[in-house]
Amino acid sequence: MYRTAASDHGTQHDETVCVSRHPTRRVTDAAPGRHVRLTGGMTADLSEHFARILTAPVFGHLATVRHHGSVQVNPMWFEFDGDAGVIRFTHTTKRAKYRNLQRNPHMTLEALDPENPLRYVEVRGRLAEIEPDPEGAFYVHLAKLYGAADPHAPADKADRVILVMQIEKIAGR
Repeated sequence: MYRTAASDHGTQHDETVCVSRHPTRRVTDAAPGRHVRLTGGMTADLSEHFARILTAPVFGHLATVRHHGSVQVNPMWFEFDGDAGVIRFTHTTKRAKYRNLQRNPHMTLEALDPENPLRYVEVRGRLAEIEPDPEGAFYVHLAKLYGAADPHAPADKADRVILVMQIEKIAGR
């Protein structure tokens, strides 16, 4: 799907990558960026623009559904793995977002282009796996990716887990 929509700031292009019946699907006329594996083993070419945002050290805004149906959104560090079709987050078992995902595995990540906040990528998916991280090693790994010179495991490392989101759809502008 490729759409063009006018805005106050000129022409904007909305791009969407979603599961299809085609083994590989090209979704934009931009030069291909990365290959991403989607739910069900489908693959799609991810535009260079989306790949750049998802691999940049930018905060993502992770949305989950609370027990009464409203949405909870928090800024999060993340790591995109297009080959596996997942995004990984560091988290703890003591927070509301973890409990939200236990009840409802749907989650959405939105990240802004650091060069133009009117451009973004939205990734929808489900919690596929929770990996224990009792030493906080993934937290330290992400801290390095996000520019920390000499990061240490956090005080809550015993409660740390890695939330693994299986990508179902990618969209944005």
